[in-house]
Amino acid sequence: MNYKKYNNRIEIYNKSDFNPQHILECGQVFSYEKVDEKYNVFPEDKFAQIVEDGEKYIIYTFDVDYFENYFNLKVDYNIIKNSLLKYQIMTKPIQFGYGIRILKQNLFETLISFIISANNNIKRIKLILSRLRKYFSAQNGKEMFPTYLQLKSCNEDFFKEIGCGYRAEYLVKVLNQITPEILEDWRKLDTQTLQKNLIALSGVGPKVADCIMLFGYGKKDVFPVDTWIYQMYCKYYKKIENRLEIRKDLINQFGQLSGYAQQYLFYFQRSFDN
Repeated sequence: MNYKKYNNRIEIYNKSDFNPQHILECGQVFSYEKVDEKYNVFPEDKFAQIVEDGEKYIIYTFDVDYFENYFNLKVDYNIIKNSLLKYQIMTKPIQFGYGIRILKQNLFETLISFIISANNNIKRIKLILSRLRKYFSAQNGKEMFPTYLQLKSCNEDFFKEIGCGYRAEYLVKVLNQITPEILEDWRKLDTQTLQKNLIALSGVGPKVADCIMLFGYGKKDVFPVDTWIYQMYCKYYKKIENRLEIRKDLINQFGQLSGYAQQYLFYFQRSFDN
């Protein structure tokens, strides 16, 4: 990855491995907004603005090291894409979503975001999370994702008021089941044990667990199966109803590249069938 860090920005020179639209609109994150042709990104208590400047992208931020890690800039995605291209089904998705990079997101924010995401659409998820940040902005002194203690003090009525619906009950329960420290401690677990621990949490099913493992824990041997992946599988592989079997089959095929493959396939399928 060819990029350079400055005090107030990161300049990225090989646009073939970094595209903010591909990265932010491929379903892995919801804390962003597009304003004109610029992307504003606000994970945790951080902020960055991404702009296209000729042959490069510029990430404007005063948290340069944070966003270098957040966008996983030290990883060579050219190697990953070349490894995936041995699978014929990956050719068009990689050509289309060439600039995807899997983000390294905060575990607590990822857990809450993907519980809210269950049976929801991206536009509404972003709206709910925006309301959540704005509600606590006065307490925090700036707009940021609320802390664990701030959310733990909320009841079901609050979560319903910001649009969480039936997920409000799950959020209240899960905030009594975990702490950020517990989530961090689970990093040392193998994928199978971690999946069991996550599914035991309120509001976390197999697909949400896979999303948390992929986007929060960085586990690449998982394959979240949602509506779009289900449709892709039935179209290009075979028609079956059991999504757990689809997940198992795709992981057997892609192995440690599963998480990467899922993102390219998801973004491609959703973009053309939506």
